[in-house]
Amino acid sequence: MNSSRPADAVVSIENVRLGFEEGDVLRQVSFAVQQRETLVLLGETGSGKTLTLKLAAGLLRPDSGRVSVLGQTVSEMSEDDLLDFRRKIGFVFQEGALFDSLTVADNVAYRLREDRMDEQEIESRVSEILRFVELEHTSDLLPSELSGGMRRRVSIARALINRPPVVLYDSPTAGLDPVTSQTIITLILRLRDLYGVTALLATHRLQDGFALANFRFDPESNRVLPARDSAAQGTRFLVYRDGEVYFEGSPELLAATSDPYLRKFLV
Repeated sequence: MNSSRPADAVVSIENVRLGFEEGDVLRQVSFAVQQRETLVLLGETGSGKTLTLKLAAGLLRPDSGRVSVLGQTVSEMSEDDLLDFRRKIGFVFQEGALFDSLTVADNVAYRLREDRMDEQEIESRVSEILRFVELEHTSDLLPSELSGGMRRRVSIARALINRPPVVLYDSPTAGLDPVTSQTIITLILRLRDLYGVTALLATHRLQDGFALANFRFDPESNRVLPARDSAAQGTRFLVYRDGEVYFEGSPELLAATSDPYLRKFLV
């Protein structure tokens, strides 16, 4: 089941093929993501979820097809243009990818210092984003002094420091306990519902996708509440199988499926 691919999509993947020596990983993959929407990428290990995020970030180029983000054709950009483009997106790596020798504050500020922003503005932005992820008390600590969940939140803070309209999440709750996982999902909800962030989220955890579909962040009460209409929350699922889009649709459609392959994910 494929959705339409309007020209105003924030992220558009069109007939993309990507392969390595062992063969194609992605075969003629197409989908689109609209503004404020979250697309949850599911699939078995090696199905191409993380590769899709890297294509969207311009870290990989497709063998054929077109990748467009924020109206720019990422798959055809020069390396110099890609460096500028990546300032407009956030990428949360599965393992955090923090610099061990830098403090939390310096990790978060790294991109701003590369851009030679004024130090007073850097300090203000870092303080603001660490408050947002509730880690302002860790600014002088090293990553090795943090728990796994805290390191993941620092990674999210670093991805958000340039206030990007698009964020790519690579298994953001992998390896975390249920309570910490819920903290990460709450952060993602806040970003979507407070700031209108458009997101691609690759995960093995189906429950993360359903949490994003079934809950909303209410700024008035500063609480996570049940969503009145999951369609209005703008969460869709996409399932890869054998390098192709096997399913694309709403949470309700996925939950109601009788397809044996999809049922394995639900069980």
